Amino acid sequence: MAASASASASLQSIPSYVKQSHTTTTTGAAPNLLSFRTSINPVFSKKLTTNVNVSGSRKAFTIKSQSNPSDSSRPTKVHELCVYEINERDRGSPMYLRLGQKPVNSLGDLVPFTNKVYSADLQTRLGITAGICILIKNMPEKKGDRYEAIYSFHLGDYGQISVQGAYVTTEDTYLSVTGGTGVFAGAYGQVKLQQLVFPFKLFYTFYLQGLSADLPSELLVTPVPPSPAVEASPAAKAAEPGATCPNYTD
Repeated sequence: MAASASASASLQSIPSYVKQSHTTTTTGAAPNLLSFRTSINPVFSKKLTTNVNVSGSRKAFTIKSQSNPSDSSRPTKVHELCVYEINERDRGSPMYLRLGQKPVNSLGDLVPFTNKVYSADLQTRLGITAGICILIKNMPEKKGDRYEAIYSFHLGDYGQISVQGAYVTTEDTYLSVTGGTGVFAGAYGQVKLQQLVFPFKLFYTFYLQGLSADLPSELLVTPVPPSPAVEASPAAKAAEPGATCPNYTD
């Protein structure tokens, strides 16, 4: 009788969300049931069904799940942003490091680079790009190369956008957006890279997701149509007052 009373008291201590399919009589199994309470994780990604052994008897129960709020609350609205990247031959960029040790471009060659970034209407200096390209494949039949590119857009007080992916010098390509800071915090998505003049002029169209608010209106200007002839305005090139973003990155 003492053992049965002890087991009955222990069964009452199981949390209310544990639903038992039937009742059995136990003999001296209270320690197992008591230790079970501390083993339940309060947050599950799915509804679970399992069994527990109590003195040789199987007891089925279910545990209701709670959704992971970080999965459902991540913003999915797409924010489109266009910018120009222009190499004005004044930054010693790009630097070609022929680590493949062959007379032609080959696997392993590295290309560190940094270029200037302008608004899509070419009226405002926004900042710079900074990163590195790793040569993956030389394509002499296409007169080009395929690189794996890892770099960031540094845009003054607006923040930073990081990207990574294939850069094919002979065609338009898409890279992954891997993160951001400032107004771009939480960013993910992709960016389209349009090669205008290799390696001096490129046009980017970002499709950003994960942002907590809309982009500043001064970034959402009407783009100058991409072409090899585009140039930044003289004021933007000279970084004159009123022709740069706040604390633009140089």
